[in-house]
Amino acid sequence: MQDVKRSSPAHHPRRPDTATQTPRAADNARRRRNGGKPHNVGTGPRRQAQTATTTAEKPKTWEAAQRSDPVPSIGVAPHNPKGRTDPMPPETLTPERILEATEEVLRRYGPAKATVVDVARALGVSHGSVYRHFRTKTALREAVTARWLDRTSASLAGVVADAGPAEERLGRWLGMLFEAKRHKAGDDPELFATYMTLIGESGGVVDRHVTDLEGQLAKIIEAGAAEGTFHAPAPAVTAHAVFGATSRFHDPCYSAEWFRPEITDDFEAVRDLVLRGLRG
Repeated sequence: MQDVKRSSPAHHPRRPDTATQTPRAADNARRRRNGGKPHNVGTGPRRQAQTATTTAEKPKTWEAAQRSDPVPSIGVAPHNPKGRTDPMPPETLTPERILEATEEVLRRYGPAKATVVDVARALGVSHGSVYRHFRTKTALREAVTARWLDRTSASLAGVVADAGPAEERLGRWLGMLFEAKRHKAGDDPELFATYMTLIGESGGVVDRHVTDLEGQLAKIIEAGAAEGTFHAPAPAVTAHAVFGATSRFHDPCYSAEWFRPEITDDFEAVRDLVLRGLRG
C-alpha cells in the first residue's frame, strides 16, 4: 500500500471555517478570494448619507473662515475657529495707542524690566508692529518721555495765549508750572520715579522741553516789555534767567522739597522777587 504524503500546514494555510463565521463575514471572505469587493466599503446609501453629513459639518479652515466671514468692523477681532491670536488690523494701531500702552507697561514693570514685547503683548499685536512706528526701543522710550513732558507744556500754553496783563500771566505761569510738577511727583510716585530714570537717558528730549518752556516765558516777557511793564531788552535771555532762578520749584532733582510745609511760602517769595526785578 502506497504511503500518502500529507502536506505540511505551512504550505497550505488553513482557511477560516465558514461554519463558525457569520453569514456576512463568510460572504466577504468568498468575495475576497474571487477578487470581489467586500461589503461595508462605503457604497451603500447609509454610508453615502454619513459621508455627506460629515463633509457638511467639517469645520472650515482659518483661511476659508477669513474669506467667508470678513472682519465685521475695524478694531473687532475676526472669528477664529482655531483659537489663534492674530494681530489687530494695522489701521487701528496708532503711535498714541502704543505710547499709552508703553506708559502702563512702565508703571507695571519699571524701566529696567519693561520691553517692547511687553508693550506688544498689552496691545495684542506682534512686536514687529510696534517697531513699524518706533524703530528702536530707545526711540519708543524717548517718545513716551516727550509725551509725558509735553503735557506740562500744553497746559501752560493757554496762559501764554491769554490776552491779560503780562505780569499777571507770568505770575500765573510760574505757579502752574510748580503745581504741575508737584502733582506729577505726588499723584503717582512710582511713575514719576520711572520717568526720572527715562529723563536721565533722554537728554535731547529734556533739552527740547526746557527750550519750549523758556520760549513760552520769553513770549510773556516780551509782551510785558511791549506794555511798558517789564524792562527786558532781550526777552530770551531774561526768560532763561527767570527759568533758572525758579528751578527749585520745577526741576525734578528738588522734588523731595516740594512737599515741605514751607514750600508754598518759599515759592511766593521767589515769584514776587522775580516780578519786582522785571519791573525795573
